[in-house]
Amino acid sequence: MVERNAKGTEAGVARGGTARRTFIGGVTAAAAASALGGTAGAAAASPRTGPAGRGDGRRGAAGRTVAVLGGGVAGLTAAHELAERGYRVTVYERKDALGGKARSMDVPGSARGGRRPLPGEHGFRFIPGIYHNLPDTLRRIPFPGNRNGCHDNLVSPGEMLIARTGKEGIRLPFANPGTPPPVLTPDELRRALTALLDTFTGVPPREIAYFAGRLLVWFTSCERRRHTEWERTPWWEFTRAARMSPDYQRLLCIGLTRNIVATKAEVASAKTVATCAEAFVFNLLGRGADGPPDRLLNAPTNEAWIDPWVSYLRSLGVEFRTGWEVRDLRLSGGRITEAVLAENGGQGARQTVTADHFVSALPVEHARTTWNAEVRAADPRLARCDALRTDWMTGIQFYLTEPTPVIHGHINHIDSPWSITSVAQAQFWAGRDVRRDYGDGTVADCLSCDVSEWDKPGILYGRTAKQCTREEVAREVWAQLKASLNDTGRTVLRDSALHSWFLDPAVRLGGPGSDASNDEQLLIHPVGTWGNRPEARTAIPNFFLAGDYVATDIDLATMEGANASARAAVNALLDADGSAAGRCAITPLYRAPELEAAKWRDEVRLRLGLPNAFDLG
Repeated sequence: MVERNAKGTEAGVARGGTARRTFIGGVTAAAAASALGGTAGAAAASPRTGPAGRGDGRRGAAGRTVAVLGGGVAGLTAAHELAERGYRVTVYERKDALGGKARSMDVPGSARGGRRPLPGEHGFRFIPGIYHNLPDTLRRIPFPGNRNGCHDNLVSPGEMLIARTGKEGIRLPFANPGTPPPVLTPDELRRALTALLDTFTGVPPREIAYFAGRLLVWFTSCERRRHTEWERTPWWEFTRAARMSPDYQRLLCIGLTRNIVATKAEVASAKTVATCAEAFVFNLLGRGADGPPDRLLNAPTNEAWIDPWVSYLRSLGVEFRTGWEVRDLRLSGGRITEAVLAENGGQGARQTVTADHFVSALPVEHARTTWNAEVRAADPRLARCDALRTDWMTGIQFYLTEPTPVIHGHINHIDSPWSITSVAQAQFWAGRDVRRDYGDGTVADCLSCDVSEWDKPGILYGRTAKQCTREEVAREVWAQLKASLNDTGRTVLRDSALHSWFLDPAVRLGGPGSDASNDEQLLIHPVGTWGNRPEARTAIPNFFLAGDYVATDIDLATMEGANASARAAVNALLDADGSAAGRCAITPLYRAPELEAAKWRDEVRLRLGLPNAFDLG
């Protein structure tokens, strides 16, 4: 691969680099997040196939170069798969660190006495059992002392809490209530759904039965109805929330959308929400899962995953150039011939990069700015991405001088105006003593929070988060946490224990009257937007797309979606190259075989203009 300056002379890019979010809000929750990556393929090295499995692919790819534009989960996944198949890969990342929204980051100025800086992050990690592609990648990243690589760094909390303001919270153990049905007939499925909801929520029994019936409609809907009727139907309307109790609305409608995937129940696609709800139900029923419904890492993300991943990729010959932002793509003869990059956030010196293939692994809001008129003319479908929408779902961490294991798992502060979710992390960091290893020696825990609602007034200042300063956001979030945890006679969070806080630096706030901005937003899923999601293969034969906005089976902005899309991009590249290397395995979400007959009957009903057989209004 050759990098050239703006005048066309060869030049080296001077900078080398190293180094969620999602959350379950109830039994039928959807997962979202910030993006992780992984890969798998018959020809790729793994604990099962070994390095010899790469042989044919490496010979076929000898000397072929790939520029991966973006060093988040999608970009690292693509680099992983390509390098294991013998391609010469260089990853270009606009920030000074790799890992994208999945990375952890040092809190500036927080280290004392030889300790590491306090770990901050865009949002906490959440890797549920419904993921298959990402866990496969984790298994293939070597980690000292771990038989299954970074995958052995996953730990299961075993429970979660729905924290109510002014009410007792709902504690949810991740254990099957009773014996899961061996055969999921529609009747057995209805019973199982009702049992799960009755166990895990405080919604009136009549409404529980109704919600279970709505889920049964989804479970038995054919694919065409899902992609047409339910894609055009808001989750609020699909669940008939307007006619139900406030608890039904809050727990089963709003809590599954705003608190989890940063989109409003009134506009979120029923297809998107129900797709992940279905996967979680199967997970809880012991069907088609990689592991338990909730997992996180046993150390800060970079320590447990990103740094080992980057080290492994370097050992495969992958090169990294951080601090270089893609500014333009140049087309000639129907192919991308050069990428123009600029240093220092796009403000510094420019370089041009040539390669045989280009994989755009940037978030959609950044990727589409690099597609000039000529590129868009070469593939008019790219213009649809302009209609995709993003919103704010951003993390803040509170560092505490005493352990605060509110619960051994995640917390959904479901009544909080700013739709907050949180987890006390130190309890899961086996082998880490926070006082000994991080900060100034006084911090004992990290309460990591995601804030999903930035446009509603808070309880302290009466202003939206976007209208606050960074300091006011911290005080407001802390107040909302206390309101949901200190409201039943027990003081869980004490002001005296608050050491400091860290808000994602991608967020820029100036208070009332100032423009607020967020450089790392989250793709959201309003009705009718599935058709605007692109495929990994473009009409430009050497240009491929990877990212959580690319159409994948999980249909949600997640690390798993970023992983699966990168696998699809690599497969398309291998096809374009006529490579003999094994293709990346892409594992879809689980589908219960017992329900296929019901879906087939629903296909017939749809063709006749009839509703789903279980859709009783």
